[in-house]
Amino acid sequence: MKLVSYKTEDNEHLGVFINGHIYNLHSCDKLIPNNMNEFLWGGDELMERAQKINAEISSGKREAKEELFFEMMAPVPHPTSCRDAYAFRQHVATARRNRNADMLPEFDQFPVFYFTNHNAIQGAGEIRCMPDHFRNLDFELEVAVVLNKKARNIKAADADSLIAGYMIMNDMSARTLQKEEMLFNLGPAKGKDFCTVIGPWLVTPDELEPYKIVTKAGHTGNSYNLQMKCVVNGKEVSNGSMADMDWTFAEIIERCAYGCDVLPGDVIGSGTVGTGCFLELNGTGLLNDPAYKSQWLQPGDLVEMEITGLGMLGNIIEKEDSEFSILGMKK
Repeated sequence: MKLVSYKTEDNEHLGVFINGHIYNLHSCDKLIPNNMNEFLWGGDELMERAQKINAEISSGKREAKEELFFEMMAPVPHPTSCRDAYAFRQHVATARRNRNADMLPEFDQFPVFYFTNHNAIQGAGEIRCMPDHFRNLDFELEVAVVLNKKARNIKAADADSLIAGYMIMNDMSARTLQKEEMLFNLGPAKGKDFCTVIGPWLVTPDELEPYKIVTKAGHTGNSYNLQMKCVVNGKEVSNGSMADMDWTFAEIIERCAYGCDVLPGDVIGSGTVGTGCFLELNGTGLLNDPAYKSQWLQPGDLVEMEITGLGMLGNIIEKEDSEFSILGMKK
């Protein structure tokens, strides 16, 4: 099942995407809320009701009126929180090698994550950036999950049961701002807080069963072989696989929930797949050829991310009509 959030006029709605059409779930079952947040708090009971409607519409057993005039939103437009992890060893090792740093042995000991701005979530469409963001503006190709149950101190063996579905994530990054901030070892802030893209819809785990693979030795939780690619202005720049995750989402959730609550509506990203950003690609290019021309996102660029089973997420990069610079305010 593919769940979507969309607008008609100024009203937000929850729908199901079937064969290119959107159907409002609340109009089919009044017990299903008409927004994603309330729906996620309903856990398995509401998910099962939505699955039944999805199956009936798909099979032709139920007639439903499709939405014709709407604006697509991020599938989870108002997350309870947003975390991003560091699950792909290839990305971490390559990025560190490119700046002459040794690989962190701790990477193989436990998964890590940081909190990003859950109020800066958006879906497909324009991404509007300030001038300082264009100082080495980058994409990051990732997978994300959203939870639909509350838990605390849950073990990885049980953590997949919290996952309502999977989405494509583009963790937009302003690298110049990020580089300066990271000198203080507090994690990224202004380099990340302006935009995180998720979408185009929320795909429930049952749809990914055909792609399930054996999890890597020594690890716990579900693993999937989903091809991941990013195309910028029609040219493929990144290609990887979710199968390369070295930490499962179940293990990441286990760490997130240690000593605190994880909640319905929490979004958790996988971290960048290997080759999944210009920072890594530029570093490798310059390491192999000092004359390599680095590439960063520019106004007007079209970024298209595609992941097997999860769809395609497209964004156009736009520049705000402003000259305001926080980099220019440095003492």
